[in-house]
Amino acid sequence: MTYRTGVHPIEHLRYVARARGADASSLVREAATALASLRADHANLVIACRRIVERHPDVGPLWSMCARLLTADDPTELAWQIAEEIDDDPTPRVVAGALIGEATVLTIGWPDVAGEALVRRGDVTVWCVDSRHEASGFMQRLERHDVECEPIPHESLARVARLADVVLLDATAASARRVIAPVGSHVIAAVARSVGTPVWLTVGGGCRLPVEYVDAIGAQVIDTVSSWDLDVDDLPIDLVTHVASTAGVSDDVAAALRPDCPFAPELLRFSPF
Repeated sequence: MTYRTGVHPIEHLRYVARARGADASSLVREAATALASLRADHANLVIACRRIVERHPDVGPLWSMCARLLTADDPTELAWQIAEEIDDDPTPRVVAGALIGEATVLTIGWPDVAGEALVRRGDVTVWCVDSRHEASGFMQRLERHDVECEPIPHESLARVARLADVVLLDATAASARRVIAPVGSHVIAAVARSVGTPVWLTVGGGCRLPVEYVDAIGAQVIDTVSSWDLDVDDLPIDLVTHVASTAGVSDDVAAALRPDCPFAPELLRFSPF
C-alpha cells in the first residue's frame, strides 16, 4: 500500500478507507499520515476516526491509533509519531527470542506478526495449515528466507499438533475477555490444547484494546454476520497458554491482555457516511 505525495488529506483518507488486502501496519501508517496532514479540530477528527474503524473494523491497531489521537493533547504531533513508530513493533523480536532453538512451530494462514518472528528466528521448522488460501504465499515468504516449512492437510491436524513444540496464532484484536483472531484459529487452538501443546497468542502493537472496542469489533464482523464464511474467529481465552506482546511472553494471559491504549467512548458512536 503506497501513497503518492501531493494528494489532499481528505482524498488520502478516502484512499485508506477503500484499501483492501493491505496489512495493518500499512493501514495505520497511511491513516496516521493523512490525519496528521489534515490537522482537524476535535469534532472533525472524531468523524474521521469513526469512518476509519467503520471501514476496517477488524484491524485492531487502527482502533488503538484512533483512541490515542482522540485522547491526545496534540493529535497532529502524535499522528506523525504513530506513522513513524508503526514499523518498530518489538513483538516479533520478543517472540523470536523466546522460541527454543530448532523448534517445530504450527501456524495457520499468513500470520503477520508471528511470521516476522519466524523469519527472524530462522532455525525453526514451520508447519503451515491453510486458511483463506493464504498459507502458500506465507510458505513462499518463509522459503525466501531459508526457513524450513511444510504444508499440513487439515485431516492431519491432530497428529501434527501433538508433534509440534508450540502453536503460534496472531491476534487481530484482543482484550482480557475476548480475542478476535484469523479464521481457523479457534480450531487449531482447540486441537492443540486437546493434545497438550502450548498455544502462544502473538499480539502486535496496537492489538491490545479496551474490552468495549473488542466487543464492538466482534459485533460487526462476527455476531451480526449470518454467513458462516468469515475472515475472523472468536478465540476462547482459555485455549491460550501464553501471550507474546510488546511487554514480553507471559503465561498470565488475562494480565498480558490489558489494553495498551486509552478508551475514547466517542469512537463507538458511529456516524453515517
